[in-house]
Amino acid sequence: MKTISSPLLSSFTDVTAVFTTRHGGISKPPYTSANLAFHVGDNPMDVVKNHDLLAEKLGYTRQSLIHMRQIHSDQIILVNETLNFDTPPECDALITNRPHTPLMVMSADCTGILIYDPVEKAIGVVHAGRAGALNSILQKTIKTMEKAFGCMPNNLRILFGPSIGGCCYEINEMISAECENKGYSNALRREDKKLFLDVNTILLQQLKEMNIPLEHIEVMRECTSCKSDEYFSYRADNQHTGRIAGLIILR
Repeated sequence: MKTISSPLLSSFTDVTAVFTTRHGGISKPPYTSANLAFHVGDNPMDVVKNHDLLAEKLGYTRQSLIHMRQIHSDQIILVNETLNFDTPPECDALITNRPHTPLMVMSADCTGILIYDPVEKAIGVVHAGRAGALNSILQKTIKTMEKAFGCMPNNLRILFGPSIGGCCYEINEMISAECENKGYSNALRREDKKLFLDVNTILLQQLKEMNIPLEHIEVMRECTSCKSDEYFSYRADNQHTGRIAGLIILR
């Protein structure tokens, strides 16, 4: 299975962090080929095999992986021993300080985010689409990690995976007004009669407000819609597609 590693996190030996692409799995069209989501209509046995391929590549057991039933919310779950691969919680962020417990976020245009604290040895994953970003899911996750594990925001390393860019994410006037009302007009772009939104601009503004050092943030600036040959894209693939994933493990 083809994955992309993070230059930001590559120097740390006690964490593994990657994003997958749509290549290197066994799923059939339109989920070609490394779909990791069960809820999109793919053959469940193919999805399990894709998970096994990723687990084999990265050196963990599939049952130890915690993923989510993502609902575009601001719900955050502190992972405990009751959760496993077969019991994904309904939420949009996971955090843990448990070694050998892979956390996964899935996406097909939304921004998948990986968080690592090299001081307190804690990790998190966040699913941030427009709704999640406007509900401050990333900021709330960071605050929850601070409360649960003592994580200081300026120690965190934060990685944004491939997502739809402001070049392609067209929105309506109602969403535009909501963004403006919340102070994110800089994330909007008007072209002729069309409006476009860059969700990552909102997320980066929120990190700036929390005094996260710029050198502790990495953004994989590849638009999933522009590069739907490399990544799954809900918009470019007309809503019928698979999901890539971001995955992080404390070793």
